[in-house]
Amino acid sequence: MAMCFPVCRYWKLGRKDSMGDFSQLPRQDYEALKERCLRDGCLFEDKSFPAALSSIGSGPLLRKLPSRLQWRRPPELHSNPLFYSAKAKRLDLCQGLVGDCWFLAALQALSLHQDILSRVVPLNQSFTKKYAGIFQFWFWHFGKWVPIVVDDRLPVNEAGQLVFVSSTYKNLFWGALLEKAYAKLSGSYEDLQRGQVSEALVDFTGGVTMTIKLSEAPDSLWDVLTRAMYSRTLIGCQTHCGKERVLENGLVDGHAYTLTGLRKVTTRHGPEYLVRLRNPWGKIEWKGDWSDSSSMWDLLSPKEKILLLRKDDDGEFWMSLQDFKAHFMLLVICKLSPGLLTQEVGQKWSYTMLEGRWENGRTAGGQMKSPQDTFWKNPQFLLSVWRPQEGKRSQLLCSVLVSLLQKPRHRHRNWKPHLAIGFYLFRVNQIFDAQKKLPSEFFWKNASLSCRATFLTEKEVSRELWLEPGTYVIVPCTSEACQESEFVLRVFSRKHVFYEIGSNSRVIFSKEIVDQSEGKDEFFTKLFEKYPEINAIQLQNILNHMPWSGLGSKQPLFSLEACQGILALLDLNASGTVSIQEFRDLWKQLMFYQEVFHKQDTNRSGSLNWAQLRAAMREAGIMLSDDVCQLMLIRYGGPDLQMNFVRFVRLMLRVENMEDVFQNLTQDGKGIYLQKPEWLMMALYC
Repeated sequence: MAMCFPVCRYWKLGRKDSMGDFSQLPRQDYEALKERCLRDGCLFEDKSFPAALSSIGSGPLLRKLPSRLQWRRPPELHSNPLFYSAKAKRLDLCQGLVGDCWFLAALQALSLHQDILSRVVPLNQSFTKKYAGIFQFWFWHFGKWVPIVVDDRLPVNEAGQLVFVSSTYKNLFWGALLEKAYAKLSGSYEDLQRGQVSEALVDFTGGVTMTIKLSEAPDSLWDVLTRAMYSRTLIGCQTHCGKERVLENGLVDGHAYTLTGLRKVTTRHGPEYLVRLRNPWGKIEWKGDWSDSSSMWDLLSPKEKILLLRKDDDGEFWMSLQDFKAHFMLLVICKLSPGLLTQEVGQKWSYTMLEGRWENGRTAGGQMKSPQDTFWKNPQFLLSVWRPQEGKRSQLLCSVLVSLLQKPRHRHRNWKPHLAIGFYLFRVNQIFDAQKKLPSEFFWKNASLSCRATFLTEKEVSRELWLEPGTYVIVPCTSEACQESEFVLRVFSRKHVFYEIGSNSRVIFSKEIVDQSEGKDEFFTKLFEKYPEINAIQLQNILNHMPWSGLGSKQPLFSLEACQGILALLDLNASGTVSIQEFRDLWKQLMFYQEVFHKQDTNRSGSLNWAQLRAAMREAGIMLSDDVCQLMLIRYGGPDLQMNFVRFVRLMLRVENMEDVFQNLTQDGKGIYLQKPEWLMMALYC
């Protein structure tokens, strides 16, 4: 498709930011640039990240490129290009020629949470309304959310196929443009070739990462995963180190994956704990137990098998928790607040953040090696912690999370590798002059509470600590003296005060973290402490006592029959109850249905007519013909052919489950072949 556009070659408009290496990028004013392009009737061309090989890089990536590389805008590649579509529910992004599986694994995790995704990717951008060839994305860059502006020229081969990130929906381009923005932030596409899942997760959220070595995983790993999966948390994982190659078992060595789901299933031999993973390549799957072709699925009830097993080479697969721990090396969990790390409820988290520098000859003291070393010259920070409800005299332990991030030392992310960084923690039992750094003698007379600091050549090093109320000194450092870099130190706790020690001594005040999911997590925790499994009567009681704030004065009333119907859809193992995992899934769906229903109930009657129902289902990504939609209204609506919220919930749950069943059973995406037992199960199930 050949199309011609007038272009606007604007390099920058605005001011430079003073923060670290980001200052080397022009601070471009997205709105002003877009308005100028619209006024001049041209499309934006970004001179600061041009459609040229200089933006791709200067290393091995160039040898992977097609011989006739071209740069094209999405309207030149598809007749109906879309920036983003909520209807594309399945994980749809596939890795291209760049070796950035770590970035894609984090991006896939981000796409599972639309509220977090919309912070990074403004979803109201498009190729139709006020289209000017310019797009904007936001990244958390060492303490600040920074905007990155790009034009929409993307590298393609001679056939017009994207050579880097693409979507299985050929007309969707948000992923490709986000990768371009991240490449610009990092220096080039080449600079995305190596990395850790944790790096991208932090850049997408500003959250706290917790890395678990699966060979040393706690016995409570399943509980940790369950709490993480059903909160505002992003989860990635990595296989064992090595050259990226496909193993006989279908896994890829030295590769990152996204954890997309969990399920406790009931087999004839007892419960089995399964994890669902996705390969960013969009193909190549696990071949062992619980893979698409595994006979283990025959141990489940037909209903459970139909709803969980999808025989499709899309890169997504199930495996047992035991195999996951054996074949993967690292599990990376990123949460917007540290609440995952402790099951305390009813308390807010606070944090402080400070930027610092290791400077040769002044503050780059290196790690502790001998009493004569320069360790004491490192930046020193005084931390006082206590439990807010008991006060400073309480002796109960306090949960504290310390996160140390090092800034890149070059405009190009990979041109200078990360230093090995870590931090020490010491207890302080005496009063001293905060204007002067603690001398070398202090550190050798007082043992570090962390015994020996862990030094990692990674962007972030974080540790969860349980401390007695009191005062401590944190000393961040590099593994060797005289190594220069800038850093960001963050401390999270229920209550603390933070000081910088030395000639520039000052108090850094903490800020309370506003976590929209905290109250919900507390609700789930208290609820399932009382009811480990919920039956239909308990489900009815819960749903009828929930404040459906999105529905206004028309509060729904769930009958026992309705709750039994909902339970039948969720209860895969025929136990007559649902677990916390299944209830969290339901809750997420109910919140979405409430939003869609309220949006289409324009007259606030508490019911939808045929036209409103059709619009609501399309809003939810379900496309039905007018005839089928009319039949659904007759089947699930009231005598007046109006559908209230409770009936709408039952319809939506049924249709979405049937969509999943179809996708799991179809071989060609057009139809399905059922054996008699499967047909009977489907007939009874519907």
